[in-house]
Amino acid sequence: MGREDDYTIEPGADLAGADLTSANLRGADLSGANLSGANLRGAFLYGADLRGANLGDANLGGANLGGANLGGADLVDANLVDANLGGAFLSGADLIGAFLSGANLPGADLSGADLTDADLGDANLGGANLRGADLLGANLSGANLRGAFLYGADLLGADLGDANLGGADLGGANLRGAFLRGANLSGANLTDAKLQGANLTEAKLRGATMPDGSTHK
Repeated sequence: MGREDDYTIEPGADLAGADLTSANLRGADLSGANLSGANLRGAFLYGADLRGANLGDANLGGANLGGANLGGADLVDANLVDANLGGAFLSGADLIGAFLSGANLPGADLSGADLTDADLGDANLGGANLRGADLLGANLSGANLRGAFLYGADLLGADLGDANLGGADLGGANLRGAFLRGANLSGANLTDAKLQGANLTEAKLRGATMPDGSTHK
């Protein structure tokens, strides 16, 4: 018997503070559920429906959320360190101050998500959709953003030191005051991007389309 058997798993369930460590919740419907402060470390939530759920301050470290639907979910200050979110739907989710260092998010949809002050250091966001996402002051140092879609994203003051942005689409993105030292921007699209005050020391820009439309040699 798993820990999930101790609780009622259903849409809108009140599971605040619940201990669901390593629980098997594959495909579970927890839309609108209250999981604030819950312990879901190592839980298996592959394909789960968590739309609009409250996961604020929840511990999801090492959890498997691949393909899960977290659209509009509250993940403020949640721990998602080393979690798997590959292909997950997080459009419009609130991830302010969330901890996502080392998390795996290839192909995830984070369009319009609020990641202000989130920690995404060394996270894998290859091919992720971050169109219009708020990443003000976020830590993306060493992150893999190769081929990511960041059109119109707000990266004001974000730390992108040594990040891999090769081939990423940063058209119209706000990179004012961003730290891009040592970042790989080879082949990236920076058309109409705002780079005032950005630190591009030792950044690799070969083949990148610059804000004025020119191609960097």
